[in-house]
Amino acid sequence: MSYSFLKESKLFIVYGGNKYRIYTTTALGYSQSFAEDSYPVKTLHDQTKMVEGSTITKANPAQFNFDVPLTGEKDESLVLDLLTDLVSTSDSDIETQQLKSFDMYVQTGSQTFKVESCVIASANFDIGSESQFLVSIEGQGIKLTRAGDESYTIPGSLQSETATRTQKLIYPVVTIDSLNMNNILTTNVQVQNNINWTKYDTLHESLNGTMMYPKTYTIDNRVVSGTIQQYQIDANITQHNNFSTNSNITIKAVEVGKVASDNGFWAIQLNPAMYTARLEVSQVYTQSYDFRSTGNTAIGTQITQYS
Repeated sequence: MSYSFLKESKLFIVYGGNKYRIYTTTALGYSQSFAEDSYPVKTLHDQTKMVEGSTITKANPAQFNFDVPLTGEKDESLVLDLLTDLVSTSDSDIETQQLKSFDMYVQTGSQTFKVESCVIASANFDIGSESQFLVSIEGQGIKLTRAGDESYTIPGSLQSETATRTQKLIYPVVTIDSLNMNNILTTNVQVQNNINWTKYDTLHESLNGTMMYPKTYTIDNRVVSGTIQQYQIDANITQHNNFSTNSNITIKAVEVGKVASDNGFWAIQLNPAMYTARLEVSQVYTQSYDFRSTGNTAIGTQITQYS
């Protein structure tokens, strides 16, 4: 008997005929659930059947998540491309924008699992004070299957990776118009692709007992938002109830040891953007700024620095 352990798991992304090894933390997960339809079995002639019958012919979209440290070698840049880049597709002469889809494989010491036709639904960038810089990814796919055992050959041409992986300790540097944005505790930036899966259950397949999996989706909208938290001090006390609907917000993840004026290891500029400030009362007074981009600029171009 062999067990599969999370610490042994290796994540591979297959995109465009190429295979990429993506190094993650132990925050890695994937699953798929099924939808049940119940129906009454009690009839006028048989009142003793008190429970309901069940049919299961529809699978919900597969879910996955993983955390990726962003390193100096930028081997993880593919993940950011899959998050931000859109491709044009045509259906009945109607052109739409879709996310880049990929297949995800997880290989353990005894099994290989596959999630088909994945898309990234959200990414969260946590920029704490002198913390490791990583991005938390969540997404959905069509179907989760067991591809084979630990010896299964994952398809695609394996892409070379750098011999080293230099993880970065960073701290946040924020500018919002003329506000005093010193004494920052934490900052997070979230990119959200709001996905709506197209109805995919049919009466014919249901009666045939065929398991139905999701096929296509639409992107309802895309949102870049987050929160900035700072200590409240004399220099910023008047900002506790501030707000704006047309601001220029720049957020940088600067490497520890470099000055705040550095371009940053990673940076994003949101212009225009809105924010609202709120006071937070605790052992030490703080205030938070909830922000959201209100511009239609492509997300990839808003990320101005990743080197």
